[in-house]
Amino acid sequence: MISAKQTLQNYWGHSSFRGEQEKIIESVLEGKDTLALLPTGGGKSICFQIPALMKEGLCLVISPLIALMKDQVENLQKRGIQAISLHSGLTYYEVKKVLENAVHGDYKFLYVSPERLETNLFREFLHSLNISLIAVDEAHCVSQWGYDFRPPYLRIVNLKEELPRIPIIALTASATPIVQKDIIEKLKFKQPNIFIESLERNNLSYSVFTVDSKINKITEILGNVKGSSIIYCRNRRQTKNVADLLQLQNISADFYHAGLAQDERSNKQNAWINDETRVMVCTNAFGMGIDKSDVRIVIHYDTPDCLENYYQEAGRAGRDSKKAYAVLLYQTEDIKDLKSLPDLRFPSILEIKNVYQSIADHLQIPVGSGEGNYYDFNLTGFSKNFKLDGFLVMNVLKVLEQEGHLTFSENIFLPSQVQFTADKNILNDAERMFPQTAHVMKCLLRTYEGIYDNRVSINEKQIAKLCKLPYEKIYIDLQELHAAGIIEYLPQKETPQIHFIFNRAPAKTLHINQDAYLQRKKQYADRVEKILDYLKLETACRSKFIADYFTEIKNENCGICDNCLKQKKLSLTTNDFKTIEELIYTAIPAQGINVKELLIELNEIKKEDFWKVFQMLQDEKRIFADERGFIKKVEH
Repeated sequence: MISAKQTLQNYWGHSSFRGEQEKIIESVLEGKDTLALLPTGGGKSICFQIPALMKEGLCLVISPLIALMKDQVENLQKRGIQAISLHSGLTYYEVKKVLENAVHGDYKFLYVSPERLETNLFREFLHSLNISLIAVDEAHCVSQWGYDFRPPYLRIVNLKEELPRIPIIALTASATPIVQKDIIEKLKFKQPNIFIESLERNNLSYSVFTVDSKINKITEILGNVKGSSIIYCRNRRQTKNVADLLQLQNISADFYHAGLAQDERSNKQNAWINDETRVMVCTNAFGMGIDKSDVRIVIHYDTPDCLENYYQEAGRAGRDSKKAYAVLLYQTEDIKDLKSLPDLRFPSILEIKNVYQSIADHLQIPVGSGEGNYYDFNLTGFSKNFKLDGFLVMNVLKVLEQEGHLTFSENIFLPSQVQFTADKNILNDAERMFPQTAHVMKCLLRTYEGIYDNRVSINEKQIAKLCKLPYEKIYIDLQELHAAGIIEYLPQKETPQIHFIFNRAPAKTLHINQDAYLQRKKQYADRVEKILDYLKLETACRSKFIADYFTEIKNENCGICDNCLKQKKLSLTTNDFKTIEELIYTAIPAQGINVKELLIELNEIKKEDFWKVFQMLQDEKRIFADERGFIKKVEH
C-alpha cells in the first residue's frame, strides 16, 4: 500500500506533514475515533483526505456550509480526485443520480450537510454506499455550549449506530475544553484519540487600537502594510460605506455581503482572489471556503462577540506562513454595545413566541401544517411590515433553529430548473410552431439527461455558449417555451428561505427548553466577557491569551503582538521579568495580602518594575485585586 507521505507527495506535492497531521492520519488508519483540534489554516482537511485516499470505499464528509463544500470539492477535483457535494440547490432527481453514482463507486468523497443525512432519499441509499470513513468538519457545531450550535449535528451520532464499524474523525479549529468534551460525548466516542495542537500562529501579529476615527486608522495601517487585506464589519450597510471611503483615498476596495446576487458575489470574490481588488470590506459571510493564502492583514472594524469568531476570521491572514497582521479597532461606545449583546441575542420567551406567531401569519401557515415546506422569506420586508426590529427577528430565528423548529437560510442559491411537460409526440409540432426556439429545445434534450422525466438544474450561460446565442435570447426562449406549456421553467432563485422542520405549533404552546436556553445565554455572556478581557489586555500576550482560551497546552508568549512588543521596549529583560513575577506570586499568602504590605515585603524590587509585572499578573487573571488594594491568588 502507498504510504501516507507518498499519497501527500502524489496529490499535494508536499514531502512532509505539519504538526500533528501524521499522527492523526495514523489514528484514522487504525480505525480509531479521532478528535483533532488544529489551528485555523493548519491543514485539517489533509487529516481525513489522506487516509480516505489510502482506504477502499467512500469518505462521507459532513460540513455545515455550501461554500466550504464547494471549495473542498473543487480543490480535490483539481488534483484528479473524484468528489461531489449534495447541496440544497439540487433537485430530487439530481440527488438520486449522485447517490446512484456513489453506490457504483464513482466518487471518493461525498460532501453532505447534516440535514441531508435525515432525508428519506439519503437513508434509502445509506447502506448501499461503501463508506469507509466519516469526517465531521466544524465539529464544534455539535455542542450546544459552542458558539455555532446546530441541532442537526446532534443527530450525526445516528450514523455511528447504523455504521458501527466505520471510524469517525471530528475536526475543528475553535473548541474550548468544555466543547471538546461535549463533542466526544455527543458523538459517543469510546476511547478516542485526541490531538490538540497549540493554536498559536508564530507569523501572525495581533494588535488592538482604541481610536477616535476607525477609517483614519485603517488608512494608516493599509499605508504601512502592503498586500491583500480583509476588513470585517458587523452589518451590510457599513461594508459599502467603508469601501467607498477607502476608494476616496485611492485604495482599491470593494464590499461583500450575503445580500448580494450570486453572480455579483462570485465576481467580487474572484477579483479579490486574483489581486484585482486589494481590500475586501465584508461581513462574516466572506471568508469560509475561500482559498487565498497571501492575505497580509485582517482588520476588524467592529469587535466580534466571541473569541471563536475572532480567531477564525483573524486567522485568514498569513496562511502562507509569512508575516501577517490581525488588527482590532474599537471605541468606548463599542464596549457598551458588547455588554448589551446577551440580552439582545437571547430575547425573552414571550418575544420569541410573538415573532413566531408573526412569521406564521406572514407566511399564512395554519396550525398543524407546514412540515417539510420551504418558504421565501424577506427578513427586511417582514420586519418592516410587522414593525419588528430586524436584529430581534434574526435572533429569534437563531433560537428557533437551535430549538429544532425551523431553519433559516439567508444565503441560498437555487439554480434554474427545467422539465419537459409536453407529450413527446407533439415535440416535432412544437419545433414547427416555435422555430425560433427549436435550437434551444434540442440543446436541452441533448445536454441534460433525464430532463424529459424529471426537473433538472440547468445553466443558461452554458446553453448560450452551446447554442452560440446571447444569454438574453436563451432566457426569452425559455420563457416562451414555458408560456406555451412545452417546458416548466423555474429561473434561478436567491431568496432567503425558511424551512419548517415540524408542523407549525400554536405560539402559546411553542416548546422552548427554558433551562437549556438560559444556560446557553450564560455561556454566551461568558464568551462576550472573554472578548472584552481581550480588548483590555495591557501587557499580556494576545496570542497566548487566545491559545489559552481554547487549549490547556502550556502556551508561550508570541513576541510579536502589540503587548509583547511593548514589553520588549521595557528595561526589564525576560529573565528579570520572570524572576520578579515569581517573587510577587510566591509572596502572596493563601489568605491574601494588601498591596502596600506586599510592596514593603518586596522592597528590593524597583516600584516601576513591580507595577509592570503586577499588571501582567492581573491581565492574565492569576491574581485579583479589589478596590481597596487587597490581593489574592486566583485558583484555576
